Amino acid sequence: MADTAVRIDGNTLRLPGGVAVRFIRTLRLPESGTHPLPPGLGEFPVRRVADHPDTVPEAWRARGGVMLPVYLREAMWLSFSGTIEPAALQVGVGKVCAVSGRPWSDRLSRDPQNYVVLPRQPWLDGINSGTGTVRQFVAVPLGLGATVEGQVTGEEVWGGVQLQSFPLNDRELAGWREEERRRAERARALPPPGGYGAALPMAAPPAPGAVPAPAAAPPGRPRASAAMGLGVGGSMRQEVYRDDRPLTDWAERPAGRVFVHLVTPPQWRRITGEAPAPSPVDRAAYTRAGLPWFDYYDQDAYDLAPTVTLQAVKPVGDWLGDDHEPWQAPSPHQVRPLKDAPGAPVEDGDW
Repeated sequence: MADTAVRIDGNTLRLPGGVAVRFIRTLRLPESGTHPLPPGLGEFPVRRVADHPDTVPEAWRARGGVMLPVYLREAMWLSFSGTIEPAALQVGVGKVCAVSGRPWSDRLSRDPQNYVVLPRQPWLDGINSGTGTVRQFVAVPLGLGATVEGQVTGEEVWGGVQLQSFPLNDRELAGWREEERRRAERARALPPPGGYGAALPMAAPPAPGAVPAPAAAPPGRPRASAAMGLGVGGSMRQEVYRDDRPLTDWAERPAGRVFVHLVTPPQWRRITGEAPAPSPVDRAAYTRAGLPWFDYYDQDAYDLAPTVTLQAVKPVGDWLGDDHEPWQAPSPHQVRPLKDAPGAPVEDGDW
């Protein structure tokens, strides 16, 4: 029987079929204009809900999955580097598809497409809301109506992030593996390729004037959930690639799924006893230091057109007010072109 367990490897979620997902901290973009891809500032820590049954909210125990700490209005992106074999990955934000804007489904769809294709899609920084662009994932509390879930459905019930993976069907997977075996044989005599490698997640330097986090406190009793979800921020140049396979190439049912709860830093401390990471380095300091931003272009792939539903989603500043953090745009030489130019299983639950 195929393994349907989701596991945590360090801070990487491993879904069945060889899918790897990491949650990367990043700079929050201004909500006006279109920008290059912001840098990675280290990984969010990921913990199993089942490891903290006495301190997580009851609703989280029922949904299972994992959790990670995120600050109000902090931005993130999802890295898929390390994915081994072709997979179709659904990404939900409050059980709204981040690619199509449609309700969460346990089936793949092509009209509109409700998944990203791995490993061709190396990362996803936001919802597919523009032609050749996405709007950045930004954390906000439920209850304001600022999340993608709230704007699309009129309710804020779920929050968090949902992931569900579909491998190729048995026949297509066998054919792909055979082609890879032949490719490896042809490549054995060649020198190893160069390149940038993975998506460059970096440890975040401390913010100017940042106060070191205090020592970890012992976990407390369960409290009501200070639930968080994802809204959107600034726009950046990123394509969500159209699948060039027929839908019949993929398995009919998902191989695995996981609910990712977003936890406020105080709640993270109460639940896990761990100190959360400091808030991200300020954007102007990062740019002044001359550190890189990125442009990614795949000349053999085709951008997936956005849906009207996701184009209409408004940025979180419409609810939380203007972003007064100073902004300093990167200089042209800081923007780098890319490409063409296991632990215990994570428990699933009822969601």
